[in-house]
Amino acid sequence: MLKLAVWILQVSLLIMCFAPAHAVADSAYGITEIPLQSIEGIRIGQVENKEAGTGLTVLLCPEGMPAGLDVRGGGPASRESQLMNPLMAAQEIHAVVLSGGSAFGLGAANGVMQCLEERGIGYDVGVTKVPLVCQADIFDLTVGDTFVRPDAAMGYEAARLALDAPNYRDGNFGAGCGATVGKYKGMDFCMKTGIGSYAVKVGDLEVGAVVVLNALGDVFDWKTGRQVAGLLTEDRTALASTADAMKESIAVTENKFVGNTTLAAVITNAAFDKTQLCKIAGMAHDGMARAIHPVHTSADGDSIYALSVGSVAADRDLVGVLAAEAVSEAILRAVKNAEGAYGYPSASDLGLVF
Repeated sequence: MLKLAVWILQVSLLIMCFAPAHAVADSAYGITEIPLQSIEGIRIGQVENKEAGTGLTVLLCPEGMPAGLDVRGGGPASRESQLMNPLMAAQEIHAVVLSGGSAFGLGAANGVMQCLEERGIGYDVGVTKVPLVCQADIFDLTVGDTFVRPDAAMGYEAARLALDAPNYRDGNFGAGCGATVGKYKGMDFCMKTGIGSYAVKVGDLEVGAVVVLNALGDVFDWKTGRQVAGLLTEDRTALASTADAMKESIAVTENKFVGNTTLAAVITNAAFDKTQLCKIAGMAHDGMARAIHPVHTSADGDSIYALSVGSVAADRDLVGVLAAEAVSEAILRAVKNAEGAYGYPSASDLGLVF
């Protein structure tokens, strides 16, 4: 019995020695994974048109939530972004819409506003309540039907679901319906991805992220550095390197294919104002940089929202660190949970296990 106990101890020590440092630290500091949907104060609804290859995801807080934004990509398609500027008067917003359709899809917010106004949600201006709804879109026009985009009707339905029957899922759902990665050489050599999420709890603090993964570049496991999605080889059976492909020529490329942009929303139950949340959103971009390369290019519209939906007192920099890790892990979940569609293979189709 004593020999068995010693053997178990030795095995346990070996596991601890070779386990990733972050895993040991997570255990040591009481960090546990939780479902994104369990964070109180945020409600998420999704609608997609599978045939057209597009959709949208709505994140709602009926009571209003302070929000920050950091845009690092060179080609964003967005609406009401200035509301999150610390110099602007509004201190809270009511919804963030992550959508397909590129700039054509920005009208989806009109439907979200209609739904919220009907429910009496918004900024009271006396004669009615005006919902403050921000939006950012990915470019998915080359995936399914170019001329079918998220519209006000889809926005209304997603908002209704968020309020009455939240239905968030990772994978080819909502804004992730038409998401792809690895598009430097065009759509013939890209992969199918989707939308992904990850959240953690530390004491009373909760921090999570949802990511719509639609990058020009490749995706890497942020814990090991291994490429897990992105540009495909000429025979479309294995992964190639976007960075290496870019290095083949120094010639100026005016249009590096426009079908890109990775969007994320970080959600926390910690209490912050929008100035602090803009900083947290900026720190969360480290999570994109760890998991996507190249990232923040002129052909991407990479944007991260940071949303505060609670009253927990927590250190801003700690939340920024956790937010970056949540973004990195949510990116991996967007790869893992995607299914091949529209002729684009997923990681599972290629037998990639990570």
